[in-house]
Amino acid sequence: MPLDVRPARPVARALPVAAVLFDLDGTLADSAGDLAYALNRIRSERGLAPLPVETLRPHASAGARGLLGAGIGVTPEDADYRHLRDRFLEYYAAGLDQTTRLFDGIAALLDALDARALPWGIVTNKVERYTQPVVHALGLAPRAAAIVSGDTTPHPKPHPAPLLHAASVLRIEAARCVYVGDDLRDIIAGNAAGMSTIVAEYGYLGEQGCADDWPATGWIAEPLALLDWLPRSTGARHVREP
Repeated sequence: MPLDVRPARPVARALPVAAVLFDLDGTLADSAGDLAYALNRIRSERGLAPLPVETLRPHASAGARGLLGAGIGVTPEDADYRHLRDRFLEYYAAGLDQTTRLFDGIAALLDALDARALPWGIVTNKVERYTQPVVHALGLAPRAAAIVSGDTTPHPKPHPAPLLHAASVLRIEAARCVYVGDDLRDIIAGNAAGMSTIVAEYGYLGEQGCADDWPATGWIAEPLALLDWLPRSTGARHVREP
């Protein structure tokens, strides 16, 4: 019988944090259906049959770039990439809230964070024109203490700038924040910002589909497991910027 060589993972423990930041697609929300629909509109224009959502799901965190690559084999280096990207985004904008929903357990998790007085925010690479309609449709906009989109700062993830900006909005030191994401770039960005990082293994996880070797602080198989990594309360004060 082959030996299990899966790396040992740290036991969950209360991290010394005062705020939680989340990625959006694949971490808070399952948006694969609406993204797959937009990609399949592009395939239809090319006379191609639609692909199942489950086939495209691992590429959802990579947005237009990942889905166009997986769905029709077009990369940013191709001459028609920009045109197809714009068409994809048009289709996505028209139906970005049709099937997108919070992952099971997220609503209860956010309620628990509020009960523990732990402020939380969203840091996504989705640009603001798409982020805002989605977070409003999900009912998150009034509750999130910070919402940082892919074009809020000059550099998107894996650059740490968006995460550092979110910490600034919360008025909490970056080192006292934990970032939760389902893509390797989330973990790279969080580490670069000096934050603890947690892998949302219930999310998309990219093409590799495995996060065993990601340089994270911890891993969670379902949203409510995050509570084991958090303090039960915090005395931190935060002020949301207008």
